[in-house]
Order: sequence, then C-alpha cells, then structure tokens
Amino acid sequence: MKKLFAVMIFTAVVLFLMLPNLSWADDAAGTYKTKCAMCHGADGKGKANIPDLTSDKVKKATDAELTDFIANGGPSKKATHAFAAKGVDAKAMVTYIRSLK
Repeated sequence: MKKLFAVMIFTAVVLFLMLPNLSWADDAAGTYKTKCAMCHGADGKGKANIPDLTSDKVKKATDAELTDFIANGGPSKKATHAFAAKGVDAKAMVTYIRSLK
C-alpha cells in the first residue's frame, strides 16, 4: 500500500512538473477543485497521510504562513505547493481553504 501511494505521489509530481504552461482556473474554488482536491479531498479532509486542511493546525496557522506555503512551498519548499510561478493567487486560496468546513 505504501509503495502504491509513493508511486501515485511521484506520478503526480512528475505530471505537475511536466505541465509548465498549465492554465489555472481564475477563481480559488476552481483552482482548488482542479489542483488540490485530488490529494486534500473536495472537503479538505485529506487522504491517507495528506494534511487535513480543516484541522486545528491549519486553522491556527496565520494567513501569511498559509499564503507562503501555497505560493512558495513554505519552509520545506515543497515543489507540489510552490504555485506562485503558476499564477495562483495564494491569498485567494487561503480564503477558500478557510471556508472549508
């Protein structure tokens, strides 16, 4: 199961990196549905060991911390979350994430 999950994550990252001219949705909800929901779920609850965006940890994070994480990958510089170069409005995404129940 762990091996399958690792292969799925690797494949997602490779596909993400291979599509540099990807056309992002104009609105945060559309972007979330097309780029985030596949791992974090439509409701933000996360899958397997993917973070729950409705958790207390995320709720306690500042808007600046979440914006940095979405735009630049946060302190760990995770490539899967460095969306600034792709034209994603990280602040709008934070607002959308905060709206998830």
